[in-house]
Amino acid sequence: MTALTWKSSVKLAGMLVLGTPLLLGACVAPAPAACDACAVAQRAEATANQASSRQARRRWRCRWYPLGRTMIWALSQGRRRRCDVARRWSRWCSAAIVLIAALPAAAAEFALAPGQQVIGDLGRYVVKQGDVLPDIARHFDVGYTALVTANPGVDPWSPSPGREITIPSLYILPDAPRQGIVVNLAQWRLFYFPPGGDRVETFPLGLGIIGRKTPLGATRVAGKEANPAWYPPPSIRAERPELPAVVPPGPQNPLGAYALHLGWRYYLIHGTNKPDGVGRNVSHGCIRLYPEDIERLFNTVAVGTPFRVVDQPATAGWSGDALYVEVYPSKSQVEEIDTERPVTPDPAQGVEALVNAAARPYAGLIDRGAVHQASQQRTGMPVRVGQRPPAGLAAAR
Repeated sequence: MTALTWKSSVKLAGMLVLGTPLLLGACVAPAPAACDACAVAQRAEATANQASSRQARRRWRCRWYPLGRTMIWALSQGRRRRCDVARRWSRWCSAAIVLIAALPAAAAEFALAPGQQVIGDLGRYVVKQGDVLPDIARHFDVGYTALVTANPGVDPWSPSPGREITIPSLYILPDAPRQGIVVNLAQWRLFYFPPGGDRVETFPLGLGIIGRKTPLGATRVAGKEANPAWYPPPSIRAERPELPAVVPPGPQNPLGAYALHLGWRYYLIHGTNKPDGVGRNVSHGCIRLYPEDIERLFNTVAVGTPFRVVDQPATAGWSGDALYVEVYPSKSQVEEIDTERPVTPDPAQGVEALVNAAARPYAGLIDRGAVHQASQQRTGMPVRVGQRPPAGLAAAR
């Protein structure tokens, strides 16, 4: 992967910021004890402080997610983890250090040739001691759920050191005009096509909880606002009447440091004060990005940029002579994945027709079994479903 200066610097700093000052408190060694009894007392006090801090952080994570229907609630109320509080915070601290020291920087920008449908490549990463999937996902600029789905059987909070995991960083572009910003809700990704048409940038998203869907259609970026204040809209105020009329900029503001206003009232593209919600059902319809990603987009996109939202459960395209399809988990399946419940089968509709359209004139070479399996499993991973003859061979025939 190609390292980008803005990615490497901001992402690595972001990992340290995640959880601050809790991580810093967990990482700083205590002063030497004057005696064994003092040492025991210090250790007990440190453990109690860690437990209190962790509970407070979980309470703060949950307070902006109404009705208890998101994965944040499930992570705080669900099954008991195998590790105790002190060990968990030690892992989060170690994860930040390990990722900063070892991980290459992810790239969000790709060259785009005319007619190109597939960008990026699948990556591999060997888990280090203390790694957790939320930090790995953020560093490689993929959504949490996408990373979990690409690595079935891997414990997100305690992956086995030495295990190789897949980084799902190969993307099939949605079927939409390549102008401005395109969001594919089903893909949980935003694609930005700058003027010129020769490149594309892509970022993972946090989207609306079940029942709070981002509207489909086209509009434009209507304004840009740094350090935005948050005015809870009527839909949230109805559920949380105790909220203040306005939440000023700062760490308690769910909009983060940057916001792009859209032509649709009450809908924004913005950052977040809870980066672990990217790739999940977390908002009331707004579009959330990692803090470093919204900063990049904010500084790049101009007011008036076209903005389009589509909902395409599957995308298909050629990469060289191979035809690939990606079928994404449904919104309800994402919720089940995030809350660590068994995933209910929900076969995607229309995948075969999509593949037939993409394959022409090579529809007769499609692997129908692979198409059916992809539509049933909905992993979001690229599946090769066809192979056409090399260009030279096809011309000779």
